[in-house]
Amino acid sequence: MVDGDALEYVAEAIRQARRALNGRVPLIGFAGAPFTLASYAIEGGGSRNYLHTKQMMYGDPTAWHRLMDKFARVITGYLRRQIKAGAQAIQLFDSWVGCLSADDYAEYVMPHVQLIFDGLKREGVPMIHFGTGTTAILRQMREAGGDVIGIDWRIHLDEAWAMVGHDRAVQGNLDPLVLFAPLHEIERRVENILRRAGGRAGHIFNLGHGILPTTPVDHVAATIEMVHKLSQR
Repeated sequence: MVDGDALEYVAEAIRQARRALNGRVPLIGFAGAPFTLASYAIEGGGSRNYLHTKQMMYGDPTAWHRLMDKFARVITGYLRRQIKAGAQAIQLFDSWVGCLSADDYAEYVMPHVQLIFDGLKREGVPMIHFGTGTTAILRQMREAGGDVIGIDWRIHLDEAWAMVGHDRAVQGNLDPLVLFAPLHEIERRVENILRRAGGRAGHIFNLGHGILPTTPVDHVAATIEMVHKLSQR
């Protein structure tokens, strides 16, 4: 369970953000996914190979699933609290899950992610399932749940969407480092992504991962304008 008093500041921040936005743009809530949280807890930070995480996963699957179940239930409560406070969509971040094979994802991660998405369906808000390095597990991520599947920059958008299935929306997939490029190069990359989306309903243009603190703000603004302009062609 999630301690309501301990996390009241999150709910209050969402309420204040909703008031400030005044309906201009939707407010998205978010949380880390079970595998990514477990890997941080076990490794003590980021990792190149997730040695200790996988040692536990393979060597003590009972303890692994107990830990993942705990995370999944806490995450579900946390996201539900955000929705009740006014979040109009939620996004589940699984930044490190791309280190897994499709079989390992299906066995050690998928049931716990399904628990989260199944538990939030009745809340009636769109749910985004985000990961990076996930080309090998896109079909499994779709099965795990989410109305929208995040696509990173390591695969062409149209190829990824075919793997996910066109009955799901997709989000992506500009490399965040492209925002450091000259504007003409950014425009070329934006145009390529939109061309691959093919005007199909259900594409949310976005970065394939998080924006870096040193990203030029004027390049971000220019990219947004490019997407709006090129989408109207």
